[in-house]
Amino acid sequence: MTPEERMLWARVRSKQLGVSFRRQEPMGRYVVDFVCFEASLVIELDGSQHFNNPADKERDADMKANGFTTLRFWNNEIRDNLEGVLQRIQETLGR
Repeated sequence: MTPEERMLWARVRSKQLGVSFRRQEPMGRYVVDFVCFEASLVIELDGSQHFNNPADKERDADMKANGFTTLRFWNNEIRDNLEGVLQRIQETLGR
């Protein structure tokens, strides 16, 4: 895991947000950073190599076609605003 993935994992594991997350989970032809099957939510953390990456758009569309919402966060968001990231995840879980 990247340092940012470790930071987020420390805050979402063990049902800290009220639901279970798995990390580095195979889903079809992809491996997602984090997934909550209960809420059909995928979370991806991205570095600069993902900026306007067409493969990410295809991946998100595939997840959506399979009933999953994908939240993407930049690594610097995790480092600089982890509480804001967690709030956005909680808001999505509450829908």
